[in-house]
Amino acid sequence: MLRRIVAGLGAAACVAEAAVLVLVHVVLGRTTANQSMSIAGTDPALVSTATYGLGAGTGAFLLLCAFLLAVVALRDRAPGRFARVVIIAAAALHVLLGVLSVGLVGWVAFAATMLVFCLLVLVLTLHGRAAGPGADAGPGADAGPGPEVKGLRPTSP
Repeated sequence: MLRRIVAGLGAAACVAEAAVLVLVHVVLGRTTANQSMSIAGTDPALVSTATYGLGAGTGAFLLLCAFLLAVVALRDRAPGRFARVVIIAAAALHVLLGVLSVGLVGWVAFAATMLVFCLLVLVLTLHGRAAGPGADAGPGADAGPGPEVKGLRPTSP
């Protein structure tokens, strides 16, 4: 039950964050275009278009992550290989966003970003080690190599 709640909260947080980041990039793009700002002599239209593109790309990536988290929440299974890669990439993105936000926006934005980061990491760790892509990690799936017998430990993993 906790796994479903965490994955669902992670999906909702990624959707909200995608909306906020797209809105921020639209505002930055329009501001750049309206002020005719130029960075080191570059074309203001190019800077504005690149800002829109970065916002759309980041938003699409976070929506993909939210979709995969919603699938994990609905199925109550460990994420598959592709989903794990996307969630790990999203977690790395949140670390980068957290570092940038603490300096540019403040500690509240940093705390919100780290909350989403924690949800992503929890989705990966609550399911334990899966037997394969999309496999359900049941009880004892993350058990070690087994008990010691008279001080001997198994040699094969």
